[in-house]
Amino acid sequence: MLHSGSGSGSLDDPFVINEDITDDGPAILTVRGLRSDFGNRVGTQHVVGFALTKIVRNLTQRNWDSFEVELREVLSHTSPYQDGLSFAQDAKTDLMFGSDRFTQAYKTDEPLDSVVYSGATIRPGESVTVRMVITDYSPAFEFYLLQRRNAPVAQLTGLAAAR
Repeated sequence: MLHSGSGSGSLDDPFVINEDITDDGPAILTVRGLRSDFGNRVGTQHVVGFALTKIVRNLTQRNWDSFEVELREVLSHTSPYQDGLSFAQDAKTDLMFGSDRFTQAYKTDEPLDSVVYSGATIRPGESVTVRMVITDYSPAFEFYLLQRRNAPVAQLTGLAAAR
């Protein structure tokens, strides 16, 4: 559930989206209206580009040990290299990706465009902020940002955890 959005998309004034995620399936953010006349607000070589900050509250029943975002132009298929949509592929982006809670951000450009944030546990009721840059060489009017949360498969508790 989206609560608010603000910003201009630049690195100094990113788009900021506040949302709650309430179930375990992928949350999907649909982005519409991006055209070449939007321009590049992050200084990369791409036709369009913008900075996005997401403030996400965990309203599921599970801990999140990682948070993955994936770009897709077609919802049913991963984003191929040829579509031009990426998380600032081929740009100097080390400082453009991060989180207030997760200590690591791992970006994959092929065979899909994703960023996985990890290195912390986000418990039910807690929030996490993640930062990213989205770019496109041939902007599509509509694209999708899939968001997946990974919970631990098994966890030791009680005496077994102390051994």
